[in-house]
Amino acid sequence: MLNKKLHMPLYLIAALLFGLKTYIVYRFVFDISLENVMQEFILLINPFVTAFFIFVLSIFFNQRRQLKYIKYGILLGSLILYFNIVFYRNFSDFITIPLLFQGSNAADLGNSVLGLIRFWDVTLFLDVVIVWMLAKKHGSKLTASFTKRYKKMAFALSILFLIGNYALAEAERPQLLQRTFDREYLVKNIGVFYYHVYDAVLHSKSKAQRVFADGNELTEISKYIKEEATTEGNQELQGIAKDKNVIFISLESLQSFVINNTLHGEEVTPFLNSLMDNSYYFENFYHQTEQGKTSDSEFIVENSLYPSPRGAVYFTHAQNDYHSLPEIIGKNGYSSSVFHANNKSFWNRDVMYENIGYDHFYDETAYEVTEENSVGWGLKDKPFFKQSIKYLQQMEQPFYSKFITLTNHYPFELDEEDATIEPYDSNSNTLNHYFQTVRYMDEAVKDYFNYLKEAGLYEDSIIILMGDHYGISDFHKKAMSQYLDKEYTDYLHVQLQRVPFFVHIPGQEGKVISKVAGQIDVKPTILNLLGIDETKDLSFGTDLFDDERKDFIALRDGSFITEDYVYTKDHCYDRKTGELIDSSDQSDEEAEASACKPYMEQVNKELSYSDNIIFGDLFRFYDFGDE
Repeated sequence: MLNKKLHMPLYLIAALLFGLKTYIVYRFVFDISLENVMQEFILLINPFVTAFFIFVLSIFFNQRRQLKYIKYGILLGSLILYFNIVFYRNFSDFITIPLLFQGSNAADLGNSVLGLIRFWDVTLFLDVVIVWMLAKKHGSKLTASFTKRYKKMAFALSILFLIGNYALAEAERPQLLQRTFDREYLVKNIGVFYYHVYDAVLHSKSKAQRVFADGNELTEISKYIKEEATTEGNQELQGIAKDKNVIFISLESLQSFVINNTLHGEEVTPFLNSLMDNSYYFENFYHQTEQGKTSDSEFIVENSLYPSPRGAVYFTHAQNDYHSLPEIIGKNGYSSSVFHANNKSFWNRDVMYENIGYDHFYDETAYEVTEENSVGWGLKDKPFFKQSIKYLQQMEQPFYSKFITLTNHYPFELDEEDATIEPYDSNSNTLNHYFQTVRYMDEAVKDYFNYLKEAGLYEDSIIILMGDHYGISDFHKKAMSQYLDKEYTDYLHVQLQRVPFFVHIPGQEGKVISKVAGQIDVKPTILNLLGIDETKDLSFGTDLFDDERKDFIALRDGSFITEDYVYTKDHCYDRKTGELIDSSDQSDEEAEASACKPYMEQVNKELSYSDNIIFGDLFRFYDFGDE
């Protein structure tokens, strides 16, 4: 088959080395759940099938170009794999094409990225070193001019392997490529490299969707919203905050597991705990963000739409037509502003804020930021709130103002003099220091309440506090299991997506509300409290205080929570006990999910409808009846 005798060809050596490395990464670096022998087998063969196809293409080049293709192919593949590893360590997710267009954020990441790099990472490039050395010393021996017959057979074999891999994956997970919201399933079955190819196809498709949209889809979507997600709102609380200021505090990376919890015998969040005595507190409130993190939480609250499954809407669709909260309340006599001591272009906020109707954005240029009052991502929360109060005092009332904190952000750095609780002791430095920055943020919020009272703004305002997204990803399972003294299961992971949500109305008694709720519900809740009637609005949330509200909360990955069940990764759990619900007379995955099955179609439909609105920019075709 070859024109001259040679040892194992270099392309095969590269395929074996790169395939082995990729499998090791899949199995021991990425936290990919494997539930049966078939999934184990697919995960094992996929890296080698992928690597063989990539490197077998080199045989169509002459010997010199073969070497170049193999050398730079294995380097590029290794870099793609490594970038996914670093990203996964923080977000437990894989990079998408839209994220690559958010490169303007990278310059601000600083220590966040450095904290994700490990010393042993250099070993991930050993195969690159080996291939490059072999190419340099024995390149002529390990490459050859292959016969046409050999080329055809090798290429056909690689295609056969790909088809076989996909057939096994489709048999294990039917309609695999329709599960675009679950990137782990795609990587587990077709591999990270073909996942990136598929992601590029999806990105192109979503870009084209706006061009071909004509608004006809809105008929079906608006009908669904009116029937399933529209209520009259709680009549008792309707308009209770009419003409009052609305102060919304976005609590960076704050999860509910620290509320009313202790470390070293001390309360982690003493002020927030005490705030429950005179606030409405929703103890089963879930964040619904995806790759846009804080910007996603903002987008959900402002629009009561779901975030994009890939990338951040603030970047990918910032110029769309929306019917946002700032725009609506602006037409009802409110001025609106955002306070965030960070670069105004981070998450493309300067563009998005203007589009959705915010009147003013107080970014880092509005603050006196020094080396002494900064840490991690910038201005500490205490000076942030202290310096912000003067701007509120100058505002015409009523106003809607959103405050976004910074200190409790990965990698959770804090100056020693600001730490008022000892760090935790586990194998995760991230979790160890998380409690300290959470405590600092809690103290900063306490200070801010005092500033509002001193400024005479407290009594004329309602104050809403919300955790924006998780702070501790499931990359830190061992440490979280240690702290919570529980086994870290898929069920627990979903439950850890709960974030604090307070509605503080001075003069109102406190109440803990246990009903399932989410960020998608915030916009209609605020509008109802302010007494603003938006009967023509299109949103997927319902008033949090309404007893007739929608009975499930959907997460962006297709998981969902009801009053009785938690559904995630094809399994249905009892929400109260965490026990897996299984049928004694059925054994397949459909049986396991039977209790949750009535909700599955509706959740997927709702996520799809929201995507259609965003990708097609459908609100440009809708008359909201605004004057």
